[in-house]
This record gives sequence, C-alpha cells and structure tokens, in this order.
Amino acid sequence: MSLSDELFERGKKVMPGGVNSPVRAYGNVGRNPLFIKKAIGSKIYDVDDNEYIDFVNSWGPLILGHCNKDIIDKVKFSMIKGLSFGAPTEKEVLMAELICEIVPNVDMVRMVNSGTESVMSALRLARGFTGRNKIVKFEGCYHGHCDSMLVKAGSGALTVGEPDSDGILKEAVLNTLVAQYNDLESVKRLFEQNKNEIACIIVEPVAANMGVVLPEKGFLEGLRKICDENDALLIFDEVITGFRLALGGAQEFFDVSADIVTFGKIIGGGFPVGAYGGRREIMECVSPLGNVYQAGTLSGNPIAMAAGYEQLMLLKKNKDILLTLNMNSDYIAGEMKGIIEKYNADVQINQIGSLISVFFTKEKVSSYKTAIKSDKETFIKYFNSMLENGIYIAPSQFEAIFISFAHEGSDFKKFIQAFDNSIYKIVAETNEK
Repeated sequence: MSLSDELFERGKKVMPGGVNSPVRAYGNVGRNPLFIKKAIGSKIYDVDDNEYIDFVNSWGPLILGHCNKDIIDKVKFSMIKGLSFGAPTEKEVLMAELICEIVPNVDMVRMVNSGTESVMSALRLARGFTGRNKIVKFEGCYHGHCDSMLVKAGSGALTVGEPDSDGILKEAVLNTLVAQYNDLESVKRLFEQNKNEIACIIVEPVAANMGVVLPEKGFLEGLRKICDENDALLIFDEVITGFRLALGGAQEFFDVSADIVTFGKIIGGGFPVGAYGGRREIMECVSPLGNVYQAGTLSGNPIAMAAGYEQLMLLKKNKDILLTLNMNSDYIAGEMKGIIEKYNADVQINQIGSLISVFFTKEKVSSYKTAIKSDKETFIKYFNSMLENGIYIAPSQFEAIFISFAHEGSDFKKFIQAFDNSIYKIVAETNEK
C-alpha cells in the first residue's frame, strides 16, 4: 500500500470521505487520491515521491506556477511581521488600488476569504442596491456553495450527479431562476415572467465548471443589454477567468462591462482569498457606508495580500506573461486537435486563453445539455492514462486544464505524448469492441 493510500484510509476515519473538498476524493475516476507533499515550478510531488507535471495549478490561481521566487520572498517578508491582525493594513489599500486600476468598471473593492464568500456578498449587494429579490443564474455554472447558488450547479456538484444539496431550505432557492448558458431567449423569458423582480444576472463569462464552455458571439453582449433594459445588474463571476484571460479579466477580453465582479483565490497567488468590486454607487451600499452588511475577521489577511499583490504586479509589469500563456495554450490545443483527427476520435477540445477542456463526445459542446453528454467512463480511462504518463490533471470531466507560465517546452512535449498515448488506447479499445 502506498503512503497516499495509507493517508487516505486514515483521513476517512476523521474527515467526510477522507478529504476536505468532494472532488479531491477521486471516487469518480475509480482510484484513491494522491496526497501531495510539495511542488515547484510546473512540477508537483506526492508523498510517495512520484513526480507529475501539474496542469491543475491549485485549480487555476497559480498563473506563475508553484513557488514563484518573487511571491515566496514577499510572503516570507510579510510573515515575520505578523500573520494576522484583524485590523487594516497598508497591503489591503495597495491591493484594492491595484485591482481598481487594472479591472474595468471597478471603482471600489471589498476583500473576503473565498470565491463562495465573494459571490454570496455580491448577490446580497445586488439585492440591496436594486431592492429586488430574484436572481438569474445558468444551468451548469458553479458559483460556490452558498445556498442560493446550489441550483443546477456545475463542477464537483455535476461530477457526483447531485447539482442540489440536502440541507438547503426550499425558501433559499425560491428566488433563484435558472436559464440556459448561450441561450438569450431563455433569459428573456425569465425577465418577461418576473417583471421588475429580478435584481441581477450572475454568469461565468466563460463557463469553466462544466468543462470549458465558451460564450457564443453576442451572448455576453446580450446579457448586458437585457440588464440595461430591465434595470438589473450584471455580475461576472471571475473566480476562474479573472487576471487569466486578460489582465483586466473577461470584461477586457470580451469588451463587455459588468456592474459587479467577483474574484477568488486567483488574487491571492494561491492563498485563500476573494474579493468583489464594482461601480462606486453600488459599492457604497456596503457597510459601513450603506445598509448591506458584510464582514470578515480575516478579510484582507496581510500574507494573502502580499502574495496576491506581487502576482498581480508581475502580470501588470510583464505583459508577455499572458501573451506567452495564450500562445502556449493555442499550441497545445492545436496539437490535441491534430491527435484527435489522426485517430478519428469522438473528442471535442474547447479552449480559450490558458483554459482547455476535453469532452468525449461527437457533438460540439456549447451548453450544459451538450456538456453532460460527454462519456464519463471514457474520461476515467483518459484521466488514469494521463496520470500513469506523469500528467496531473483534474479528476473530473467538468474541470479545466490550466496552463501556467512555469510550464516549459519539455512539459508540453510530455503532455502531448501522453495525450497521444491516451487517445490511441481509447480508440483501440473501442475498435476491439
């Protein structure tokens, strides 16, 4: 028995499922999870000293890879001054100033401790600002585990086939309306049926929790128009896309304005952190200026602020980082598509910027309904084959492959070879049947 297996057995006795987040349990890919000991650059190492090339990158925020020296140095310097104060610090102001500078339509920002908390707070703010109760979300989009958002959610909820959750009161979701991603008519119908009752639309500008599903031309622009016509707010959940698609996030990338933007761990360089921000008139509704209450003892933690500020400053100072990320991702996606054509495999590759997703289906994936048609059993074979070839990807059909600036040419070569081996095996097994 490996040390990872031993730790998993011990963990199951003291933690639900042996883990602290459901997708980590690896149950849906037919194996026990790897327990990680350390990571550096593009590599991650388990407790049995196996090396893998990491294409999860802590689920996205490690744009610069693991243990970037500049970030580590800033964290060390900050740590020796104190871990937490529960009081304002200069780092919070610097971080807020930087976000307001580089993110379009953000005049003020409030730090929180997770993406879930940022979404929960943004929804409360939208309701408080508009005086309305109902919100519109999209089937398959995941916005954290706050009660009102666990309605036809994506990510881990999709993986285990339980988009809803026990323990949530029916009253908590009565005001959550669900539309279809990339279907503007479904949104318009909800507004027609709920005139002057909808506070906001919340959307992942790139749906990245049902696999990577790109917005079709005119979709985000259409949401902006619907909100304007109905005096509702548009919330971009940029927990995944923020500072990754472009320095200014999806608003900059797609040239579509949002009223409120939410961020997660990506602004902490991997530390647990989040934030929400927007136009001044909206954000001034937040306590202590306004009557929308939200607080957090550890919000703006100085260590997280030090790491996040350094990462964002590096991205701001070196525009080539995101350009290189996108170029490398285009290359990998192109090679993957070439392999699929070579073996005439029923596989779809969705890619935008440094986000890539693999779907085992003949049909183009542009919505929740098409995403869930992907063959999950084939994904299991693919996942385990990639892992055996030293490639560490998310153990879920409905998560992205994340490219980091730390990945090098040799990493891409190994990934492409592993992908070729995996698709070859899958097609050969299928043909034998």
